[in-house]
Amino acid sequence: MGSREEKSAVESQSFAGQAVATRDAYGAALAELGKRNEKIVVLDADLSGSTKTAKFAKAFPDRFFNMGISEQDMMGTAGGLSLTGKIPFASTFAIFETGRAWEQIRQTICYSHLNVKLVATHAGITVGEDGASHQALEDVSLMRVLPEMVVVVPSDGFETKQVIDTVADYEGPVYVRLGRAKVPAVMPADYKFRIGKAYKFHIGRDVNIIANGIMVSAALQAREMLSKDGIDAGVVNMSTVKPLDAETLLEAAKGSKLIVTAEEHSIIGGLGGAVAEFLSEYHPIPVKRIGTRDTFGGSGKPDDLLKLYGLTAEDIVKTVTEFMRK
Repeated sequence: MGSREEKSAVESQSFAGQAVATRDAYGAALAELGKRNEKIVVLDADLSGSTKTAKFAKAFPDRFFNMGISEQDMMGTAGGLSLTGKIPFASTFAIFETGRAWEQIRQTICYSHLNVKLVATHAGITVGEDGASHQALEDVSLMRVLPEMVVVVPSDGFETKQVIDTVADYEGPVYVRLGRAKVPAVMPADYKFRIGKAYKFHIGRDVNIIANGIMVSAALQAREMLSKDGIDAGVVNMSTVKPLDAETLLEAAKGSKLIVTAEEHSIIGGLGGAVAEFLSEYHPIPVKRIGTRDTFGGSGKPDDLLKLYGLTAEDIVKTVTEFMRK
């Protein structure tokens, strides 16, 4: 064994500046967290190789529980473990975590305000070839509606690692949405994640793009493209969908002519829904939502699906320029 001063490959990974899948960052963060905190336990529904919880299982077999294809039981067991003082992280694909086990999440975890962390992978259409049956486009909506639930959608691997560290210290239920595909690194090296606090890359005079997940990268690309046409576009990473950062959202709305939301999720009930609901009540302003539109996904390469469903930087630019021409 090495000396205490030596760090493992996992421990030395911050993921700053690295393009990685957020599920990979989750697996590494969990394994590191397990070394620091013996209260951490992990549950999975027979998908630990895909969700990357297998790294924790290998390091801490006595604190890992493969529940099999039994998501409802996994939620009940996670709730029970939390009542013994453990900090459970329960993972599977987003479509199964939020859909198949919604009642147990509501009745067992949220209703009793149990300290359970739900970390779902393979969300959105970038699941790719697995197709509509495995592409959760409704999960943020399903979790956001639940009282007591915090909802977080990290933008890259660096933010994901910070999210996992932060929610482990938070007392109460949390849903973290992660993806399968690699995503570009977007967050600066000095970034510090806080629940309920958005990150402002820039507040624009003409339009502000409120994004999360993989769409933060697309929003930043769109900002550069729009600047060439003289349009001052701001970008805000609203990684916490619930609770929303009301202060930053109001700043963005009051300082511009248009708000555009961008998410790899249905525009119904997700980030776009949350932003539109809030602004309609507190500062009415035109809002355009980029996301899937009342549809299921399809099978294909992730990049091809993003284009097919209108989730690219070019789609954001088109939405903004069409509004500006009016």
